[in-house]
Amino acid sequence: MLHSVAQPWMWVAFIAFVLVMLAVDVIALGGSRAHKVSVREAAAWTIVWISLALLFDFGLWIYLSDTIGREVATAKAMEFLAGYVIEKSLSVDNIFVFLLIFGHFAVPPQYQRKVLLYGVLGAIAMRIAMILAGSWVVTQFSWVLYLFGIFLLFTGLRMLVAAEQEPDLEANPVLRLAKKLLPFTAEFRKEKFTVKEHGKRLFTPLFLVLILIEISDVVFAVDSIPAIFAVTTDPFIVFTSNIFAIMGLRALYFLLADMADRFHLLKFGLAFVLMFVGTKMLVVKWMHIPTDISLMVIGGILGSSVVASLLVTRKKTH
Repeated sequence: MLHSVAQPWMWVAFIAFVLVMLAVDVIALGGSRAHKVSVREAAAWTIVWISLALLFDFGLWIYLSDTIGREVATAKAMEFLAGYVIEKSLSVDNIFVFLLIFGHFAVPPQYQRKVLLYGVLGAIAMRIAMILAGSWVVTQFSWVLYLFGIFLLFTGLRMLVAAEQEPDLEANPVLRLAKKLLPFTAEFRKEKFTVKEHGKRLFTPLFLVLILIEISDVVFAVDSIPAIFAVTTDPFIVFTSNIFAIMGLRALYFLLADMADRFHLLKFGLAFVLMFVGTKMLVVKWMHIPTDISLMVIGGILGSSVVASLLVTRKKTH
């Protein structure tokens, strides 16, 4: 049985909130028309999403303080915040992958918005399944957390080694299979994924881009979902912190798209975050690292890598 502080109505209310905010986000970032999202729009929506996450955490703390008690409420609020910071920081690595994909296929900025929307929807659907499955497995077999720890440690080390390498997108087996099985147009057809020409259904290069975006979402979920179990096994906390991080992904992408090169050392910071989280899971039997300490360590790693990135790129521009 999955143990959670959330009542059924809280799940329903949160999912309804997500659907409403998705609709607002779609309309705000261009609606159904092709639209290049400006840095100003992206910055505003990034602030909105971060503010909503913090307000949600504060509201959760108030509700749990009145119903369960201040001590449990504070613990759960800290778990949400730590989970949100972990997922938000790891989502930056996904943004680097998105930039690589869009750059490889030379996707015009005004067409990127629609692909990212489908990417976010796919990511949300995958997370619902993976979080519920992961929570059940952890509840039934607590030793799985050690496997998660080993996996995260290995993933962090691999990311550290490959931080300066760019993956060969053309070698992706799913992409090669799609090209072999499906007929494609030579050029983009605005924001369309498929078109009908001379009575034949054809796919556009934007559909290939969507395939790679969804694959990167799967890889991202496999890396990030185990990481949050180092903080909490409460499915509601895991789910809400994940979804808040994902919902702000599109806006964060457009905010960082033009200055991602200035944060290239952040990949090393993310690798160390994964290694720290993996280590925390492996030593939990002998040493418990409090959530607030974990937050400070993760914040220190990320802050240091951002500052180092800015200093290095500043020297190169002078």
